[in-house]
This record gives sequence, C-alpha cells and structure tokens, in this order.
Amino acid sequence: MPGTLARRRPRKRGEERRQPYLYVAMESDRPLAMPTRVSLQGFDHVWFGRGDRREVYTDGRQAKIRVDDAWMSEQHARLIVVAGQWLIEDLGSRNGVVVDGEAVDRVTLSDGAVIELGRTLFLFREQRPDDEIPDAVFTPDLDAVASPALLTASPELTKAFRHLARIADSDVAVMLGGESGTGKEVMAQAIHAMSDRRGRFVPVNCGGLSETLVQSELFGYRKGAFSGADEDRPGMVRAAHGGTLFLDEVGDLHASSQAVLLRVLQEKEVQPLGHTEAIVVDVRVVSATHRRLGDMVERDDFRADLYARLGGYELTLPPLRERREDLGLLVSQLLRRLSADPDLCFQPEAARQLFSFDWPLNIRQLEKSLARAIVLARGEPIDLEHLPDELTQKPSAPRSVAPVPSTALGDEDRERCAELKALLVRHGGNVSAIAREMGKDRKQIRRWLDRYGLDAAAHRD
Repeated sequence: MPGTLARRRPRKRGEERRQPYLYVAMESDRPLAMPTRVSLQGFDHVWFGRGDRREVYTDGRQAKIRVDDAWMSEQHARLIVVAGQWLIEDLGSRNGVVVDGEAVDRVTLSDGAVIELGRTLFLFREQRPDDEIPDAVFTPDLDAVASPALLTASPELTKAFRHLARIADSDVAVMLGGESGTGKEVMAQAIHAMSDRRGRFVPVNCGGLSETLVQSELFGYRKGAFSGADEDRPGMVRAAHGGTLFLDEVGDLHASSQAVLLRVLQEKEVQPLGHTEAIVVDVRVVSATHRRLGDMVERDDFRADLYARLGGYELTLPPLRERREDLGLLVSQLLRRLSADPDLCFQPEAARQLFSFDWPLNIRQLEKSLARAIVLARGEPIDLEHLPDELTQKPSAPRSVAPVPSTALGDEDRERCAELKALLVRHGGNVSAIAREMGKDRKQIRRWLDRYGLDAAAHRD
C-alpha cells in the first residue's frame, strides 16, 4: 500500500516565497518593443552587453543579456550574488551604470531598482513566482492571452489574469478593486468580451445614480408612468439582458439603492415603473470600486448580503507605481493606439522620468501624458519638455514633508499605519524585510513611513 500523503503546511504571512527577477523594461530608441522578464533563480552571474538584437543566453549558473543598443559597451556590466544579495558592477563601460538616477560603480540592488545601461532601462524586482510559467526567460505575447487587457510581464499578475480568464467564461459575479485609473472598466469590458454572452455591455455609474430616480434609471418605465415619461424606457438592467451589467464605483451606492439592487440580483427580475408584472432578466454582474467594501460592511455602510452577491470572484488591480515592470508594456500599447509612427522614440532623460514618477492617477494619467507628448514632439524624440510639468518638477525637500496628522487619517490609513508600526518593531526597522512581508515595493514603504511620520532608524539596534 502507498504511504500516507503528507499535508503541506501553509505558508504564514511573511513566509511568502519570493524570488528575484530582472526585466528589460524599456528601450528608449524602441519603446514599441515588449519587455522581457528574466528569472534570476538559479543564477549567480548575469552579464550585460551590446548585441545585434535583444537576446538572453543561459549557461549553467550564468546568463548573458544582449541588447541592440549603440550606447552600451560589448562588456558593459554584470550582476553577481554576494551574501544572498544581488549587486550590479560596472565593467569599465564607456557610458557607465546608472541606478535610480545616480551613476554607480558597484551597488546592492533593492526591490524596484531602475538600472540604466546605455539607452535601455532594466528593472530589478523580488516577486512571488508563477509556478505555471517556470521559464527563466519570458516575453509577453499578445497571441497567448485571451484579451489585450490581460497582457502583463508580472508573474503575480500573470497568475491572477489566468484565473480571471477562466472565471470570465462563466456566470460568476466579478468584483474589481483598485485605485482610480488602474483600468477597472477596461478589464470589465475584457471580461464581457471573453464570455459567451451575446448581449450588451452596459456600464452604470453608481456614484451618479440619483437616489430618487434609481428605480427608473435601472429598471425603466412605461410611457405615462409619471410626468415627463413620454416614451417607454427599458432601463439599464433590461438593456444588459443577455449581456453584462457593469456597476462602476458600486461602493458609492446609497443605502436605499443597495436594497433595490439586491432584490434584482436575488429575484433575477425587474418591475419597470408603470408595469404591473415583473420582467425576468438574465444579466452577468461585474462591479468595480476604489473603496474597501469589506471595511464598509463592518461599519454598516454597505449591505453584507449585497456584498456577498457581488463578490463571487474578487481581483484588485495594483496601482501603476507598484507594477513598474509593466510600464514599458503599457507605454508600448498606448503608443500603438495613439500614434501611427513606428519610429517614435524617447530621449533617455524622458524615459527615465516615466519610471521615476509615482503616477498617482495611474494608467489614465500615463495615457494623457503620452498623448500630449506625441503632439508636442511632432515626430522628434519625446523629451522632458514634452512631458507634463507634474512629471518633471522635483520636490524641493521630499524627506521634510510634514506627516499627515493622525486625526486626518481615514480608516484605511489608520490600519496601514498600525500595521507598519508593528512591522517596524518585528523587523527592527528593516525596510526591505517589511516590503517583502507586505508584498510591496521598498520605495512604497518609504513613502508610507514619510506619510505617517514613522522613523525606521529609531527601531534599529
């Protein structure tokens, strides 16, 4: 008889398996090229140099990355592992090595470090791996995904998007979270396109629904049902029959509107104003919100039963500042949409600025910035002067910004602040360790510490 199967102990928080990755993130002279992801797991040397085209060679525990970049030397730099940390070292190149905007000869890399070699930008990340794509070298391929919206170089998002593609071809309700501008509506449209539903995709701005007119807007009405009803209107729910009803910013729904929507989802029927009988509807619901609905449920600001109906599968889209490995990919996709010029390119300083900016308004802000730059550049390489002022203005004293008073913090900020305080104690002020446990970029942790007035140095021995 076979032996007893062993139960694998689940990982605790902070024990997440992470591994180092290097991205060929963007070529200033060829921004339409897709990024390339190289898993550094199993390697101890990575060599960089100029080649006839972009290529990645692997040989035992070494890898060689070649880029067709005339500003790179044939033997430009190398990555090596020292005491478990990755270091980059200049090999006497003509144009040197720049890390996070500063010229270096040899430096230890932290998660999120941006490396400039010639006119090519590389990105170092420590991320959770995607076990279904264990290849050492990976380049996103539009033909390999069900929708362009699912294209990503991130191993974490690749796994999440693969699950979403499976969910899309079902009737399971999907809830999309994330900050404004992260692409929630684009993703909702992709879910509808990947499904087998032949009806319409109908977006509903929940924040703009009038509390007094919600029933007529959602369910429609018959001619003469009230003053001004001079024709039959099906309403948004019936318009989505056989298709997808997209509830944008569902967290902004009034309490009375939540009750009305819950009834529709439970009964699968609507009763337009002026009708005496209910009408059966078949809609698939995809919702989106920038709020934490779970917290709203605990505060009784959102109905728990409605939340349960909407949250069949939940996915939070990360802000652009936390998925910089996809910045070059998004730039490539947006440039193809905004311009027919195949030779469009960037000056190195402008490309560097794209990766150093925080993008508080996310992909929407990136798209508007590129659209402006293309018009101003008029066929010339995009330079700093073509980018919006908010991208190029440097803060005079970024570390001296006064922290936000605790009384001015929202619930989400207070929870994060408390978590950071506990992690500072647990890890002795080690910002890198905190970033790994929270699954965030080290720079993001620094920004939060500054925002809440927390001093990591005070917790070190």
